[in-house]
Amino acid sequence: MRGDTPPQWMRQRERSHLGALRFMVWLSLTLGRPFGRFVLRFVTLYFVLFSPRARRAGRDYLRRALGRAPTWLDGYRHVHSFASTVHDRVYLLNDRFDLFDITFVGDDALHETLQRQRGALLLGAHLGSFEVLRVMAHARAHAPVAMMMYEDNAQKINAILNAIKPGARQDVVALGHPDTMLKARDKLDDGYLVGLLADRSLANDSTAECLFLGEPARFAVGPWRMAAMLRRPVFFMAGLYLGGNRYELRFEQLADFSDVERGERDAAIAQAMQAYADRLSELCRRAPYNWFNFYDFWPRK
Repeated sequence: MRGDTPPQWMRQRERSHLGALRFMVWLSLTLGRPFGRFVLRFVTLYFVLFSPRARRAGRDYLRRALGRAPTWLDGYRHVHSFASTVHDRVYLLNDRFDLFDITFVGDDALHETLQRQRGALLLGAHLGSFEVLRVMAHARAHAPVAMMMYEDNAQKINAILNAIKPGARQDVVALGHPDTMLKARDKLDDGYLVGLLADRSLANDSTAECLFLGEPARFAVGPWRMAAMLRRPVFFMAGLYLGGNRYELRFEQLADFSDVERGERDAAIAQAMQAYADRLSELCRRAPYNWFNFYDFWPRK
């Protein structure tokens, strides 16, 4: 399925302001995380009150994840979880790992895979905090991490990271270039974990329908075709925020394209995509306030 109109998540303007972000970073590092989290209550309330489009999309998602009509408090908790993960970047990027209680699930399987071959793909979602992956690299020393993203997004993210910690940058493989696949392959050959968030697509992306939270939804096929062409294992990754200072960093292998022949790729891709949607569904139901896709995701009937 293709189209020419940019998707809503690209059209919606960012509300972040780097000057305000720098002030919040200074405040949080100077006065501590408890004070910063106190301020988050008011930031959350502002967005709940003055972001009607995001609030409607959030309610649509929460209805499916919770299995009931969401309340105003559910919407507040949803936005507050998002604000909390953004706020915790301040401390994670500044190596204050001691502030957090992080549980690891499935990282042994990932480590064993990396012992057998160099590099693996991590396909995540806008679920919880991707920044806690830094903790895994710091505490477990499995492998360096690079993210695949479009250049506009990379520039925005690097500007935000630099505002939080001067000099901080995300190691990025830019999507949409003729040499993207070659650069991703080189990173993998160098032993990197190469990550990509696969729950959003661009207007011209090919998509396929998967069952997600009990209803059909469309996901981009591109990440999975790339995984098949790179012939690498694919792990689902999520850094679930469990409230307070608690996170759970999860890894689960979804597919291994290492030995998939060309004629078997389409079937293997379809199976892997549905496995991804199933895993995302399960975690959305288990931790419903963690999926931060505040856009219309399901087609309107």
